[in-house]
Amino acid sequence: MSRKKQAELRKNVKPYEKSDLKASIMQLVNTIPPFFLIWYLAYESLSISIWLSLALSVIAALFLVRVFIIFHDCTHQSFFKNNKANRILGTFTGILTHFAFAKWKRSHAIHHATSGNLDKRGTGDVWVMTLEEYKEASFWGRLGYRLYRNPIIMFGFGPLYLFLISNRFNRKGAKRKERWNTYFINVSIVAIYALLIWAIGWQAFLIVQLPILFVAGALGIWLFYVQHQFEDSYFENEDEWDYVKAAVDGSSYYQLPKLFQWLTGNIGYHHVHHLSPMVPNYNLERAHESTPPLQKATTITLLTSLESIRFRLYDEEHKTFVTFKEAKKILADSKKEKMTLSHKHPQLQEK
Repeated sequence: MSRKKQAELRKNVKPYEKSDLKASIMQLVNTIPPFFLIWYLAYESLSISIWLSLALSVIAALFLVRVFIIFHDCTHQSFFKNNKANRILGTFTGILTHFAFAKWKRSHAIHHATSGNLDKRGTGDVWVMTLEEYKEASFWGRLGYRLYRNPIIMFGFGPLYLFLISNRFNRKGAKRKERWNTYFINVSIVAIYALLIWAIGWQAFLIVQLPILFVAGALGIWLFYVQHQFEDSYFENEDEWDYVKAAVDGSSYYQLPKLFQWLTGNIGYHHVHHLSPMVPNYNLERAHESTPPLQKATTITLLTSLESIRFRLYDEEHKTFVTFKEAKKILADSKKEKMTLSHKHPQLQEK
């Protein structure tokens, strides 16, 4: 895509960057009160059936994902026009979602600025190793990476790690405001937990709250994972990397059923979001529909997205993700080729 077309593309999306106060308030009303209501019903239903309570907890988790999308928009300063309003709401929704607002705001901004850049990985990203890096890694390095990419670890233990460890501590070198925002959110979570445990008992609290956190966390990680981990995703070194290409070619359009699209705050239009993070979530679909070039983004569905679980390593040479099985064959063939060359040219072996 030429620079002119890139500029035109960003210009076409710009009208959708304006937040709408009425739409924002409407989204708050149809998201946060229902979450609290369903949480309460999940608790009350314990007297009827634990299975009914768990079912309601799963529904509450889906609404918590929607709360997170509001939090996410606040970190981009796109939910409200007023930055202070975004900070206040972002901190409040950060308490509900257990994410430190100021800390995540910084790391997520870095993710947007470096997504698909092979030389600037590591902040706010899912860990991706290239085939060559995996080849050169030690036994423990490979084992650590394989464990990290294991679905049971990533989507099973991942939410617990996020909520209990990663989100609870400040990064090294964090500035004062960022540190105190994390402290405030942590203290608020502890206070709310203590109050609820006092009011309903620790057993009831855990039966309701843990499934909500686990399901919401697993879904959140899945959405973040699948929208950048598809077969022909975009990855380039710094000298070749391009922001617009990384957004449009390196982020997928996750075509979800309308109910799930609503519950996930239109985040399936991830290519639009990466092209212009200032577009509020409720404008993403309109931006996509009104901009034909964006409709050419890689489209994945609930069914086809499951294939991304297999993708483990990025093959720089062929510009595609490969499985561990495919990587093993590629590395074995490469080793065999080198051995053949060394037999034909002994001087290479001596070197």
